[in-house]
Amino acid sequence: MFKTILVAVDGSPGSHKALDVAVGLQASCKSDVIVLTVYRHHSLLEASMSMVRPEDPLLPDESMRDHAKEIAEKAKSSAIEAGSEAVRAFVKVGPPARTIVKFAEEHDADMIVVGSRGLGDVEGFLLGSVSHKITSLAQCPVLVV
Repeated sequence: MFKTILVAVDGSPGSHKALDVAVGLQASCKSDVIVLTVYRHHSLLEASMSMVRPEDPLLPDESMRDHAKEIAEKAKSSAIEAGSEAVRAFVKVGPPARTIVKFAEEHDADMIVVGSRGLGDVEGFLLGSVSHKITSLAQCPVLVV
């Protein structure tokens, strides 16, 4: 039914649930799972007001990228521990919803699995959540967990 399932993870409890569901679907559909973590670029103004990791003086984008890599690799390891045999992990930078949908299209994902609430900021409350945006932008089925 589904050959490629893309699961978006951000380290939130909702994304952990989404990963569990994607691995479960993978077992029943014999599909590949792609784990994707997206981080947002921070401008110099945001960087001056941001405390990403005070103990690590990297630029905010570098810190965000490194943190996103940790999240993606941890999710991949969790999927393998749960029995996933075909799982790959990727990290991208950009606006989360659009980046997830574009990545899904580029990798011919048959389904996107995403948590209903992630680690979004105030913008999510004002403009709509990432999961809501994905459901309106994606051409493939989207499962919101």
